[in-house]
Amino acid sequence: MQKEPIVPAGGAPPAGPYSPGIRAGNLLFVSGQGPFDADGKLIGDTFQIQARATFANIERIITAAGGNLSGILRIGAYLHTLDDFAEFNDIMRDVLPTPHPARTTIPVPLPGFLIEIDAVVLLPDPA
Repeated sequence: MQKEPIVPAGGAPPAGPYSPGIRAGNLLFVSGQGPFDADGKLIGDTFQIQARATFANIERIITAAGGNLSGILRIGAYLHTLDDFAEFNDIMRDVLPTPHPARTTIPVPLPGFLIEIDAVVLLPDPA
């Protein structure tokens, strides 16, 4: 099976030697995304703004691979503090369609931002 890197136009540049997404067949593996714009600058100073920006970055990668948010099977959510857990749940309910994906949420001392999310996505069959 071949691996295809997915690098969306207008996406934040990788901060290291990795692809924003890797497509393998109908699966897309989205690397950890944070609240950064296309120039790599931090977006927002509140958890709500940063979480929504992070989901927008994930959606950009999924769209570039030919999918959409409804294909997300699993996410890993890394929160600077679990004090934001309830707000994260509210944002997930608002941003992601049901059925909601499987999820792991872990507190991590992130370097200067409040949230990072990775994802595994089922893409539609190619036409």
